[in-house]
Amino acid sequence: MWLVQYIPTETKFHFMRLRRVMFPLSAALSILSVVLFFAWGMNFGIDFKGGTLVELQSRSGAAEIGDIRERANALGFGEVEVQQFGTPLDVSLRVELQPGGEQAQQNVVNRLRETFGNQYEFRRIEVVGPRVSGELVQSGTLGVILAIVGVLVYLWFRFEWQFALGGVVATLHDLVLTIGFFALTQIEFNMTSIAAILTILGYSINDTVVVYDRIREVLRKYKRLSTFELIDLSINATLSRTILTGISVFIALIALALFGGEVIKSFAYAMLFGLVVGTYSSVFIAAPVLAYLGLKPGEVAPAGAKAVQPAE
Repeated sequence: MWLVQYIPTETKFHFMRLRRVMFPLSAALSILSVVLFFAWGMNFGIDFKGGTLVELQSRSGAAEIGDIRERANALGFGEVEVQQFGTPLDVSLRVELQPGGEQAQQNVVNRLRETFGNQYEFRRIEVVGPRVSGELVQSGTLGVILAIVGVLVYLWFRFEWQFALGGVVATLHDLVLTIGFFALTQIEFNMTSIAAILTILGYSINDTVVVYDRIREVLRKYKRLSTFELIDLSINATLSRTILTGISVFIALIALALFGGEVIKSFAYAMLFGLVVGTYSSVFIAAPVLAYLGLKPGEVAPAGAKAVQPAE
């Protein structure tokens, strides 16, 4: 509980004064993300490109990465990606998709067993053909699209249309920047990364809804303040909650990034980035968009409800 005592609870930061800087900054970063996506592309994993993933464990002593790489590349399957993960005994091999269908991919596994079977134990083998990888791309893309549509429908029914549109703008902002993050860092993009993106969108929209709830409350209560002043009031009122949630998630993600191993590295790193971007978009994108869409104090009162007297 010692940390809670140092979290400010009655802040008066003027977040909306920064909107003229943050909006152009977000637009520039979004454009840069799109450029990186088309110029550099993504480092797609076997899930999307197809190919073979094999995890080996040395039967005696540490795995010799250099020797494994040299012997694997000599098999004639193209450049084989060799990485150590977990303990010094463990190593993973990624072989690109071979022409010839599933039989060709199975031949890769057989040749690897012949080459390394005596010195290394085969702990995990994944073979993904071109048809399966294409289906995974379609499924992953469809999942993200349905998530965004679901956010729109949820916000449309729960809030006024300005809130729904603002939430979707913030969600798309987070999605584009996260894609740019993968393109820039070249962290492997696989099905785990899709899970990270969906988790980021969920975290971001949850934070946005908390802010929106408070904005709707103060817009009904205060009639003589400007919309931007009421937004500042709302964000400050939820700031302690945002800080505590962010710190808790950050600690958990740091543990995953440091000790989770190679399998969930892309998930942990993407979530660390998404934690920052999701919090940023809730404050500097989703909130000020409401004012630009023309939302004013008193316009969110429920139909048929008695008017609330202005308060100061």
